[in-house]
Amino acid sequence: MAKKILAVLSNFGYWGVELTGPMLKLEAAGYELVFVTPKGQRPVALPPSYDTDYFDPPLGCRVTTTADAAEVIAVKDSPRLEAPLNLSSWFPERPYYSKPDFLRELEAYHVKLRELAEELDEYAGLLLVGGSGPIVDMVNNQRVHDLILGFFKQDKPIAAICYGVACLPMARDFNERRSIIRGKHVTGHCIEYDYHDGTGFIGTDFNLGPPPYCLEYVLTDAVGPEGQYHGNFGKPTSVIVDYPFITARSLQCSHEFGEQFVNVLERGVRRYGW
Repeated sequence: MAKKILAVLSNFGYWGVELTGPMLKLEAAGYELVFVTPKGQRPVALPPSYDTDYFDPPLGCRVTTTADAAEVIAVKDSPRLEAPLNLSSWFPERPYYSKPDFLRELEAYHVKLRELAEELDEYAGLLLVGGSGPIVDMVNNQRVHDLILGFFKQDKPIAAICYGVACLPMARDFNERRSIIRGKHVTGHCIEYDYHDGTGFIGTDFNLGPPPYCLEYVLTDAVGPEGQYHGNFGKPTSVIVDYPFITARSLQCSHEFGEQFVNVLERGVRRYGW
C-alpha cells in the first residue's frame, strides 16, 4: 500500500496543531505527507495557534500548550511547506452552464477527473487540515470537493478536523447532489464552540466576526436521520471514525485524531468514538 498522505491546507491560515498533531503520528508510522493548497501558495499557520498566551473565548481558557507551540513553530517556517502542490492547476474547474460549448467542456471535465483518479493511486489517504482559513478557500471549493470524491470513490480514508470537516457535506457528485456523509456518524465544531466574534484569516484585512454558518447544523442535516452528529460537548475531545471518514471536533483532538488515522490505515479500524 502507498505510504503517502495528501494533506490539504488553506492559503488563508491553518491552525498549527491541527496539522502537526496528525502529521507527527503519521510520520512515526512511516507515512510521508504531501501538501496541497488551493492556489499553490505556501500555507501559513494562524498566529494564535502557536501563542501559548492565546485565550480561547468559547472555551474560557488558553488552548495552546508549550509542546504544541514548539512543534508548530518547528514546522511552520520549515522548507517542507515551501512548494505545495497547486490544486487550481492540478484539478479542472467545472464549466458554467452559460459557456458556449458547455456540453463538450463538461465531458472534457469528467474525462480529466477520470485521468486524475490514477494519480490518486499513490496516496493512502486524505487529510483536511482545519482552522478559520478553510472557510474562505476550501469549504466551498469545487476542486477540493472533487479531490474528496476521488478518495471516496477509491474507498480510501478521508480525515478532517475543525473547519476541514465542513468540506465533507459540501462534496457531492454534480449529478446526484447527495451528501457522501449521509447515514454516517461524524463530529465537528459544536455550537457551544462557535465564536461570537473574532474569526480571522491570513492575508485579509477584515474580521468576518462569527463563523458564517453553524457547522453542527450543517453536519446534522447532511448525515440525515440515518446518521448522527456527535458534538460531545463537555468532553475534552471528540474523534469519530465511521469509515472512510475520520472526523475531529477541534484543536484539542489533534493528537487523538492522528492516532485514529494511523489505526484506520494500519490496523483496519472502521469504527471509533460512537
